[in-house]
Amino acid sequence: MARHRVQVLRAGGKTLRRIATETGIPLRTVKRIVREPLIEAPGDVASAQERGVGRPSVVEEYRDRIAAVLATEPKLPTVEVLHRARSLGYTGAKTALYEAVRVLRPRPVTPLVRFEGVAGEFSQHDFGQVDVRYLSGGGERIHFFASRLKYSRWIDVRLVENERVEALVRSLLAGFASFGGIPLVAVFDNPKTVTLGREGRRILWNDTFGQVALDYGFGVELCTPARGQEKGSVENLVGFVKGSFFKVRRFHDRADLVVQHADWHHEVNEVRPCRATGVTPATRIAADRERMRPLAIAPQDYALRFPVMVGPTAVVPFEGYRYSMPPEAIGIPGTLWLYRERVRIIAGRHVSEHPRVPECGRDSFHPEHRTARLAKVAGERGRLYLKRQELLDLGPVAEVFLTEIVHRHRFTWKAEVEQLHSALLVHGPAVLHRSLAAAGEQHLYAAHHVLELLPEGVRS
Repeated sequence: MARHRVQVLRAGGKTLRRIATETGIPLRTVKRIVREPLIEAPGDVASAQERGVGRPSVVEEYRDRIAAVLATEPKLPTVEVLHRARSLGYTGAKTALYEAVRVLRPRPVTPLVRFEGVAGEFSQHDFGQVDVRYLSGGGERIHFFASRLKYSRWIDVRLVENERVEALVRSLLAGFASFGGIPLVAVFDNPKTVTLGREGRRILWNDTFGQVALDYGFGVELCTPARGQEKGSVENLVGFVKGSFFKVRRFHDRADLVVQHADWHHEVNEVRPCRATGVTPATRIAADRERMRPLAIAPQDYALRFPVMVGPTAVVPFEGYRYSMPPEAIGIPGTLWLYRERVRIIAGRHVSEHPRVPECGRDSFHPEHRTARLAKVAGERGRLYLKRQELLDLGPVAEVFLTEIVHRHRFTWKAEVEQLHSALLVHGPAVLHRSLAAAGEQHLYAAHHVLELLPEGVRS
C-alpha cells in the first residue's frame, strides 16, 4: 500500500521530494518505486521477487534440513535444533532460526469438540476473583463461585469470603437449589477443594467434597489437566461473570454491589437472551428441571464432615476455635459435623454440640465438661492451675486481671481464683468476662469486686 500511495501521488503530479516528505519514504526508494510497473494486486509477492526486493535470510539454505529434523523429531526443543544447525555451519542469529522452526514444526490438529449437554445432564462450577473499585472510595478483592446449567444456561453466582471447601460446598448446594434440582454430572476444573491431585490415572478426591457428592448423588467430572479445550467452557463461565457484571457496572459500595448482583441474576436468567441458545435461560429451565432430581437435604441443613481427634485437654480444635468434650473422650478419633451456626462432634459414644462461634473468646466449654475435667485432675495444685487456665482462656481481659491479683495479692490469689472459677461455672464465660472487664476499667482488682459487678439476677 505504501508503494501504491507513491505511485498515486506521482500520477497526481507531485515532485519526488514532495512525495518523500509526505510519505516518510526515503527519496532514493521513491525514485525506485516510480520506475516500477503499477501494482495490480495486494501482496504481489511474485512481482516483489522479480524486482529483487529484500534479501534472502541466512537460515534459508538450512530450511530443508530443519524441516527434515522436525519431521523425524517433532517435539525436539528449539535450542537443540539451533545446536545442530550450528554444527552444520549456521552462523546467523538464533531469532531467525527460531522463527523458521516455529513455521516448520509440525502441529497436530485436533478438531474442536463442543462439550454440550442435554437437559438435566451437566452443570459447570468454578471459583473466580476480581478487584473492584468503589465510587465512594477504596475497593476490595471480590471472590465468587459461579454455577451454570449447560443446557438452559441458567446461572447462579455467590459472593464468598474465601475459596475453601466450605465456601465451595455451600455455594454449590445453593446453586443446585437455584437450578431446582441436581443434574447428573457437575463439571469442575481441578481445585484443591475438589481433588488433591492424581496418581497416574487415579484421582485423589478431597474427602469432604467426596462425601457431599455421595450424600446428594451427583457425578463429578474433572477437566483433563493441560487440555485447554476441555477447560475452556468452565473458564469462560468465570470470564462471562466478570465481563457481564463486574467489569461493566459501577458500584457505590459493597451494599450497592450486592443489590446490583441480585438485579443482574434476574436480567441474565429471565430477561436477556443467551447468545448460545438465542433464548433466555428461563425459557429452557423447565426442560432441565424435568430431568433433575430434588435435593435430599436442604442446603441450610447440610453439615460438612471433618475428621478430628479429641486432644489431651479434652478439647477439639477446629478453624481457630476449641470445643469441649467429656474427658473420657481424650485420644479418641471422631467426626466434626459443621453446620452454618453450630458444630456437632461425635467421638466414639461421646457426642457434644456447640455454637459454631463461641459466645466469648475462642473456647466453647460446657459446664459439665469443666466439672468432669477437674474431677479427673489429681492433686489440689493441679486442679487450681487448671481452674486458673480456664479463666485465662477467657482472653486478654482475664489475663490482665489475673496478672494483677497474682502480684497484688500474693497470699490470697488462690482463693480468689476459686471464687472466679465458681462464678464461671454458674454464670458462664460471657457474663464473667463482662464483669472482669468492668472491674478492670475501674482498677478494682479483687474477686469480690467482680462478683459485685455481676448483673442483677445472676449473682450467686
